[in-house]
Amino acid sequence: MIRVRGMKRVDVPACTAIVNHIIALGGSTAYEDPFSEDAFSDHYLDEAPVTNVALLGTRVVGFQGAFDVGDDVLSIGSFTDRLNPVKGAGRALFAKTLADSRAFGAKEIIAKITSDNTGGLAFYSRLGFVDHEVWKDDFTRADGAKVDRVIKRYTL
Repeated sequence: MIRVRGMKRVDVPACTAIVNHIIALGGSTAYEDPFSEDAFSDHYLDEAPVTNVALLGTRVVGFQGAFDVGDDVLSIGSFTDRLNPVKGAGRALFAKTLADSRAFGAKEIIAKITSDNTGGLAFYSRLGFVDHEVWKDDFTRADGAKVDRVIKRYTL
């Protein structure tokens, strides 16, 4: 059974490994440079007001962070283990992140997804996010390819 709780410093190595593996695979995150554990901790634990991890037993199988972008809006990022995927981890994370975002006082959550990340676009749509706008050629991949960024919104 998947359990979700707030992220702790002890989770940083596992979360860093998850996101760095996804970065290495390419094409499904705008992050292109791997994180050090210190940089990950600075970004997710120190900057994001909402951070959660999904656990199967004691193993971290995913995490979400929601960053304050102003005007009562949080911007979410979701990452789950691609080496040993656990079905339902993303949905379980979002239930807690949604509750925490409401407690934070957010009125909306947005997801900024590159248009070539079809899995991410589908995931957020399944959670109830709706297309809000498209930023044309907003992101350039390492190979020079320009991709749009799709902004999806979830109203609380």
